[in-house]
Amino acid sequence: MPAHSHSHVHDDETPPTPEILTRRRRATWLMLLVLVPIALATVVGLIALWPSGDASRAQQAAESFQPPGTTYPDATVQSLQTYDCSDGSASGQQLTCGTAVVEVTEGDGEGDFVSVDLPAEVVATDVEQGDGFVLTRTIDTTTGDASYQFSDFQRDTPIITLALAFVLVVAAVARLRGIAALVGLGVAFVVLLQFILPGILTEESPTLVTLVGSAAIMFVVLYLAHGFSARTTTALIGTLFGLILVAVLGAVSVSAAKLLGFSSEETVQLLTYDPTLDFSGLLLAGITVAGLGVLNDVTITQASAIWQLHEVDPTMTARQLFARGMTVGRDHIASTIYTIVFAYAGASLPVLLLIEIYDRPLWTVLTGTQVGEEVIRTLVGAIALVLAVPVTTAAGAFFAKAAGDKPAPKLLARLGR
Repeated sequence: MPAHSHSHVHDDETPPTPEILTRRRRATWLMLLVLVPIALATVVGLIALWPSGDASRAQQAAESFQPPGTTYPDATVQSLQTYDCSDGSASGQQLTCGTAVVEVTEGDGEGDFVSVDLPAEVVATDVEQGDGFVLTRTIDTTTGDASYQFSDFQRDTPIITLALAFVLVVAAVARLRGIAALVGLGVAFVVLLQFILPGILTEESPTLVTLVGSAAIMFVVLYLAHGFSARTTTALIGTLFGLILVAVLGAVSVSAAKLLGFSSEETVQLLTYDPTLDFSGLLLAGITVAGLGVLNDVTITQASAIWQLHEVDPTMTARQLFARGMTVGRDHIASTIYTIVFAYAGASLPVLLLIEIYDRPLWTVLTGTQVGEEVIRTLVGAIALVLAVPVTTAAGAFFAKAAGDKPAPKLLARLGR
């Protein structure tokens, strides 16, 4: 019996055979054969489509909609006087407005004490002395005098507190991998703010800009958070497949449904700034960006499942790995579909409330511009998500077997005696 135990330990420590090393090298070359062209295409796309930095037509038009020299200083409430501002309508609703004296604490006009009018919805939030406001400060071009209006509440403290709590929780639970994921998230925001958003405002195709930017984000985020490995490459392949599918299926669906992309006040405002923008393409870009996180989640989970199965039982064939991996994938699909649908429902809650108020046929509402756009967005993302699962699982099974049979851990070997 002791000799048998010694044999197991010896087997675990035996270096890989030349045949296994050859298979692993072949798997590495196969991965590079897939990755290098995609990475090169992404880099070329970034260089070719990178915004020049000049103000777009929309940005130039937006500047003309507000007086030159407009700034947004911070201020603190010193006192508040309220008064009845009910409109005397038949509804009889009582409204309370206010006039606040505030001190400008940061920005242009610092140290000024000014009076600003507050609408009823702001006073209803229980404004108190010491509350922070963000003001709009404009300069009269004739007299040079500054005037102030209420713009918004200061939210620095709660946002910074929650952000720090988020970082600490991620670092404590996920440790180095969590910190790497946060760094990747920072890189993703840089690409989004410096490339995707400015690129959409140019004359380039919003869909192409978003695809290139999304691919760059996925390269950085996946490898930074999960390391350079066959498992991560598997997830990347599945994610890129899902993104391309979203773009193709979204383009067909948007065209067939004749969606114009004007379902929100924001897009209508963009139209006033630059009517030449591709609003259907903008809708497609939104669908693609919205699918990034969910696709990443599903594909990395599938890749991890395949590699764990392979390590536990290296004798499983690629077909068996695929079958068992799809068992995990089907459970993940079922739960993620709920995530997608309810996430969109939560984001569109005001629209759903308006639907509840209006007495219109349900089918007319579902196929209308506002809800129909969200329905198509959800369905396109869900289809791409579902199809990315078998693609990722198949790629994982292929690379796992191509890399050679990795011996089971010593503990598993001993338990199997």
